[in-house]
Amino acid sequence: MNSPGNEPDPRFTLANERTFLTWLSTSLALSAGGVAMAAVSEDVFVPWMRTVLALTLVCLAALSAAMAYPRWRRVQRALRSATPLPPPAIAPLLGYGVATVAVLAMILILLGR
Repeated sequence: MNSPGNEPDPRFTLANERTFLTWLSTSLALSAGGVAMAAVSEDVFVPWMRTVLALTLVCLAALSAAMAYPRWRRVQRALRSATPLPPPAIAPLLGYGVATVAVLAMILILLGR
């Protein structure tokens, strides 16, 4: 990345890189969760709800992966120009999305007993 500004402390650059990799790890975990949800036995959840939960997880995974690099770039630019770091715009969507899937799965598990 050839942005104008000062070279930031390597520790901050490496921390930014670790955060980027964490967003990708989160994406992989969400993808795995979506695939696992799609593979759940039909007697656990009704098929349409299983599909909705699986698609929600996979969509959140795609969003996390797609936003990881732009986030890294914005943070790196802020570090170079010594400006405030941008907020992680995707974090609320991922947090609420995963919480929604978890609550729906919990309700479905309880109703299935």
